[in-house]
Amino acid sequence: MEAKYDVLAIGNAIVDVIAHCDDDFLVKENIHKGAMNLVDAQRAEALYSAMGPAIEASGGSAGNTAAGLASFGAKTAYAGKVASDQLGKIFTHDIRAIGVHFDTPALDDTPPTARSMIFVTPDGERSMNTFLGACTELGPEDIDEDLVASAGITYFEGYLWDPPRAKDAIRRAAEISHANGRSVAMTLSDPFCVDRYRNEFLELMRQGTVDIVFANESELKSLYQTASFEEGLDAIRQDCALAAVTRSERGSVIVSRQENHHVDAMPVEKVVDTTGAGDLYAAGFLFGVTQGFNMADCGRIGGLAAAEVIQHVGPRPQVSLADLLAQSGIAD
Repeated sequence: MEAKYDVLAIGNAIVDVIAHCDDDFLVKENIHKGAMNLVDAQRAEALYSAMGPAIEASGGSAGNTAAGLASFGAKTAYAGKVASDQLGKIFTHDIRAIGVHFDTPALDDTPPTARSMIFVTPDGERSMNTFLGACTELGPEDIDEDLVASAGITYFEGYLWDPPRAKDAIRRAAEISHANGRSVAMTLSDPFCVDRYRNEFLELMRQGTVDIVFANESELKSLYQTASFEEGLDAIRQDCALAAVTRSERGSVIVSRQENHHVDAMPVEKVVDTTGAGDLYAAGFLFGVTQGFNMADCGRIGGLAAAEVIQHVGPRPQVSLADLLAQSGIAD
């Protein structure tokens, strides 16, 4: 059966609150630079009060990937939990407005919609402080069997392993996807996330629950507890059918049990904000896979999307990625 959607993305539905700061601020507030730090409601309020002028934008890792896919012109759906509050309405409006199908039932009131205070330092690095809120309520009952069955690829973020019930939701989605001859992809999300769930992530890969894995170099090394990038590549090649590993300005490497492709990074005039770089790389790569591109070109399309998003503030594309791809010559 032909897929109704190219990709279904499942993730933590989060509204990002983005502000610039210097490194001294991170030290003062005891924020781990470059990582996603989980915070409670009290800490979230304190950080919000301490941050300077900010931009509010719908985010969340898988939500950003869904936005990128839609910008490429992919048929895209999203599943994630929000509350019926102001931020929940903002998230719902934003993701639907860009052409993504989203109908996960909202919570009546509490806990509130998730938000992430993101501090961007002058080097473009982002440090995220996330209050999960309503995301913790995502469970198996929110997995629409028909929706999963109709998606060519079901993609989820590793951050979903933090809210306990989401694990069951993902396992159910994977079962449905594979039962219908579809594929499942995940991103490792963050080296600290990998540290928390290393054994579970490896189990997902080795048992075939996940077919495609996205990681950056730090996450790969954390997963296999090695200082050697090459050792990490050799290991992940044995553990999953396909992996795409990003290396910032050094591009990306795509590995399978049969292939190995090194892809150069796309040129960037100035790095402004790295928020969403990995998410948009995944969007481009998955778009390439669903449209039948070869693996090297999938990596190039991912690099194209990542290069666009890091040249402005915010985790979602500000121009048509479909137009960028047409101008790039990759699709010729």
